[in-house]
Amino acid sequence: MSSNPPYPAGTVISGKWRGNRYVVERMLGRGANGTVYLVQREGRRERYALKIGNDSLELQSEINVLTSLQSYRKRSEHRSRRETALSSYLLESDDYKDGNNIPFYVMRYVDGRQLHHFLAKNGPSWLGLVGLKLLEELRNLHECGFVFGDLKPENVMVSNYGGVELIDYGGASPIGRSVKQFTEWHDRGFWNAGSRMGDENYDLFAFAVLCLRLLDEDGLKAAATQLPQTRSGDELIKLARKLPDKKLSSWICLALKGGFPGTAAAAEAWKNHIYNSRKMGKEPVATPGWLKGAFALSLFLLVFTIYYVVRF
Repeated sequence: MSSNPPYPAGTVISGKWRGNRYVVERMLGRGANGTVYLVQREGRRERYALKIGNDSLELQSEINVLTSLQSYRKRSEHRSRRETALSSYLLESDDYKDGNNIPFYVMRYVDGRQLHHFLAKNGPSWLGLVGLKLLEELRNLHECGFVFGDLKPENVMVSNYGGVELIDYGGASPIGRSVKQFTEWHDRGFWNAGSRMGDENYDLFAFAVLCLRLLDEDGLKAAATQLPQTRSGDELIKLARKLPDKKLSSWICLALKGGFPGTAAAAEAWKNHIYNSRKMGKEPVATPGWLKGAFALSLFLLVFTIYYVVRF
């Protein structure tokens, strides 16, 4: 299947068991586990992301992760029915009969930009909010018993208003088992800083490297070119200590050392020391001139009215 050309726009993918029909608009991405398409279900206006797998067992593993996350969100407090429906990870899974039965699943479409493209457009000041949202997504995943594994900017989508979603759960693995997929720069084992056993600190390490990649990619690239036997987490810590934001630098260093007791604690520390400090450090928005003029006129009319009432 992986060697087959992608389906062109207009292709109708029909579910063998459920009978729902999806019309392909375009291909969103292609990886080792399968191909993702932007589709529209016949008879509906909403657009979805549909992933066709290369292997039934691997795709079923992804579906299991998404199902667990969906159940977790439904159990979460303070979430309305509408919010739960909008946050559904998995809509359905089925087989597409195209010569052979090809497994696929349908999930909601995240309309946004990849993390590095979002920050390039909107500026690094957004890292506080986006980082917090990403850590919350990781915490949800960890509480469901999985690690994401292949955490990198390309697998993080950010909406225009700063909402964050992880995409491509093909690398997600149960906690306590070896990570199935990883990208070298973001891999703890690549830096001789720990094993590839899936635990919460594996994802936190990858998150810390992700921050370094976004803020000092040239430095990270230079450190990664060292010989395998000389690479170490200490090189990453040196890069982190050069960052001008010392609170962010301290957080990254602790994550690289595996110093957080878990993702919940890491997210709380990020919220208190990075996200909140960046909110407080925002420049005040200048008041428009027309608004100042309108206020002055209102004040004048008020004074005149009081004077008129008292005088006459």
